[in-house]
Amino acid sequence: MKLYEYMGKEQFAKYGIPVPEGGVASTPEEAAALTEKIGSVVVKSQVLSGKRGKAGGIGFTDDPAEAREFSAKLLGSELCGFTVDKVLVEQKLQIDKEFYLAITVDGAARKPIILASAQGGMDIEEVPEEHMVRQTLDVTIGMQPYMTRDITRRLGVTGAIAKQIQGILLKLYKLYVELDAELAEINPLVISGENVIAADAKVTIDDDSLFRHKDLPVVEERTDAEKKAHALGLSYVELEGNIAVMANGAGITMATLDLIQYYGGSAANFLDAGGGAGIEQTSKALELLLSKNPKAILINIFGGITRCDDVANAFAYVKKNIGIPVPVVIRLVGTNEDEGRAILKEVGIEAYQFMHEAASKAVEIAKGN
Repeated sequence: MKLYEYMGKEQFAKYGIPVPEGGVASTPEEAAALTEKIGSVVVKSQVLSGKRGKAGGIGFTDDPAEAREFSAKLLGSELCGFTVDKVLVEQKLQIDKEFYLAITVDGAARKPIILASAQGGMDIEEVPEEHMVRQTLDVTIGMQPYMTRDITRRLGVTGAIAKQIQGILLKLYKLYVELDAELAEINPLVISGENVIAADAKVTIDDDSLFRHKDLPVVEERTDAEKKAHALGLSYVELEGNIAVMANGAGITMATLDLIQYYGGSAANFLDAGGGAGIEQTSKALELLLSKNPKAILINIFGGITRCDDVANAFAYVKKNIGIPVPVVIRLVGTNEDEGRAILKEVGIEAYQFMHEAASKAVEIAKGN
C-alpha cells in the first residue's frame, strides 16, 4: 500500500525526521489560508505517481490568491491517471544541495538495502551506477551508527550536515522496520542552510502486514480504469505506452509486454483476462483498452482450456456490432485455432501463430510504418 506524500511526511514527523512546515488542503480556500499562514509555499498535487512537476502538478507562490487559483485548477482534475482530491501546501525551501536516500528490499540478497546518492531530485533512475551508494543490512544487526558514518563519507559529506544525515538514516530504518515498509524513500533530501530536510516522502507498506497497523489510513491505489477492471474480475495495470495489450494469463501477458519493448514499442497497459472469453467480458475488456486511446491493440491468446473459436466469436461479435476504432493484432494458438482464425478472417482480422510476429506488427502499426 502506497502512502500519499503528506501521509508519508506525517510518519516521518512521528519518527523525528525533519519535514517542511505545511498542511493538506481539500479546497482552494484551505490552500489560500495555509499560504497566508506559511508565506512562500509550494503547492503539490497528492497523487500516487512520480513526475508530478513535469505533469504540471506542482506550483510555487507566496500569494494566497494565486494558491487558491492554482489549487482550484488541480483539485478534481486528472493527473498521471489519478484524480487529485487533495493538495499539500508547505514551506518553499531554500535548496542548497539535493540527495537521494531510500531503504527497500534487495530481492536477490533477501535483505534490506540502503540506496543513497549525492545526485538527488527527479530522474534518479538515470543516475550512473558509480554515483549510487548501496549497502545491504543484516536484519539481526540492523542499522548501526558506524554504517551511517560510512555512507555519509561515501556521499562526500562532513561536519554537522553529515551528523544530521546519519541521524535521519537511523530514524528512516526504524520507520522502515516498525511499519513493515517495502520502501521508505526521501527524494530529495535537501540541505537548506544549516539544516537537512525531507522535501518529499514515498512510503510503501507491505499489504500482508496491514493487520498490524490499524492506525494507518487505507489508501486506494487504483486508477479509475483499474477500479473498473477489478470490478470485472480482470487484472489490469495502467502503463504509459500506446499499444494496448490483452492476454489470457499473467505470464503470457508479461511476455507480451517484453516483446513489445524488444521491438521498440511501449505498452499502454497490463491486462490479464484470465480464462474468460465471453462476449460481455471481451467487450468490457476492449472498452478498458480503448479508454487509453491506443494506436493499436495487441491480443495474445493461448487456447488451452479456453477454446480459440470461442475467443474468436467474441471478438467477431464486438467487431461487427460495437466496433473497434483502432487496428487490432491477434495472436491465436491452441485448441480449435484453425476454426478461430477462420472466424476472425471473416471480419477482417488476421490472426498470427507466433507471438513475435504479432508483437512486431503491433509495434509497426503504432509507429505508423
